[in-house]
Amino acid sequence: MDLATQILDLGASARAAARELVKLSTESKNAILLSMADALESDTSAILEANALDMKAGAERGLSAAMLDRLRLDPKRLAAMADGIRQVAGLSDPSGEVIKNWTTHHGLQISKVRVPIGVIGIIYESRPNVTSDAAVLCLKTGNATILRGGSESIHSNLAIARALQQGGAAAGLPPDSIQLVPSTDREAVRFMAEMDKYIDVIVPRGGHSLIEAVMRHARMPVIKHYHGVCHVYVDKDADLEMAAAIVLNSKCQRPGTCNALETLLVHRAVADIFLKSAGALLMEESVQLRGDEATRAILGDTVLLATEADWSTEYLDLILSIRVVDNLEEAVDHIEKYGSRHSDSIVTRDAGAAERFLRDVDSAAVYWNASTRFTDGGEFGMGAEIGISTDKLHARGPMALEELTTYKYQIRGTGQVRG
Repeated sequence: MDLATQILDLGASARAAARELVKLSTESKNAILLSMADALESDTSAILEANALDMKAGAERGLSAAMLDRLRLDPKRLAAMADGIRQVAGLSDPSGEVIKNWTTHHGLQISKVRVPIGVIGIIYESRPNVTSDAAVLCLKTGNATILRGGSESIHSNLAIARALQQGGAAAGLPPDSIQLVPSTDREAVRFMAEMDKYIDVIVPRGGHSLIEAVMRHARMPVIKHYHGVCHVYVDKDADLEMAAAIVLNSKCQRPGTCNALETLLVHRAVADIFLKSAGALLMEESVQLRGDEATRAILGDTVLLATEADWSTEYLDLILSIRVVDNLEEAVDHIEKYGSRHSDSIVTRDAGAAERFLRDVDSAAVYWNASTRFTDGGEFGMGAEIGISTDKLHARGPMALEELTTYKYQIRGTGQVRG
């Protein structure tokens, strides 16, 4: 069977599964999820063996340390994935929720009700945990899902999907509710993006080339998990000890994630004292610094001169751009020009300045005195997430359960006709 036909068959099967999923009660879906979590733990050895193959291949291909970290699974991470499934089972099910009720002057009773989207395509790279997160969130909301992971994690993804399918089937999961494209052929992305007959929405997670490819071919709505050029602005009224802790956490805690800090903005009034202390701490963590002339004047030639491209680069590594600004407005202007509308933070004691920053920065998540690393469905209390949308429609920020539903109007009448 050729690849195009294979993808088309996955779509037809997913559409049939979606019609069965919508009939499941919340209790049935939760039972399926718990069985999937148990199966994931039972298959730990097989999943780790598969992941070892991906890690070996990734090292041979020269993947960066950050990329290998995103790819790596261990017993602790697998246990966290299983716990994540159980947490989703414990969350409220938005599907079927009545958003609003009203009666028209004709006597028609109208209900606006949350419903599953239908079939969701997820195209992603590197992180095998996305296989589990995407599948369980879609299931909880009554959606069928077609998953297409990256070639670097193919063995891990297949093993995880197999465990989820087998565990789910044992508890009544309709066949083909969770499907993984077994091919690493890049043409699979195009075939999925063109399959609007069966896929209702597609969510790409990965690098620019992947997202551009999906956008170029997609015939259905696309919710982009785009790049994260995240900023921390240290204001003139910042608690500098707090600021240093936030900067270190935002940059170093896990630099290969989309919510990691990429550009540090510092008010000129505190730049000298702050950059000398924070710069030393960052270099102790092996962070390569790239700064403007003002930054280099403070920290010396160990700081590379930042290029225009640096300000809009998502490094996903231990590299940080630094710029000294004259005021809050200049910081906001910089974020507007170079940012990706993902996550940005201000550190300040000045509540007025903070509120202006929260209002004026047009990003999915805007923080006051906190690390950008909190932009995450789990950290927001939503449970697992499919991704972090930098779009404005139909979802923005962490995409969890509510974002995987749409709505429809149910109208109940007593024989009314329009005059």
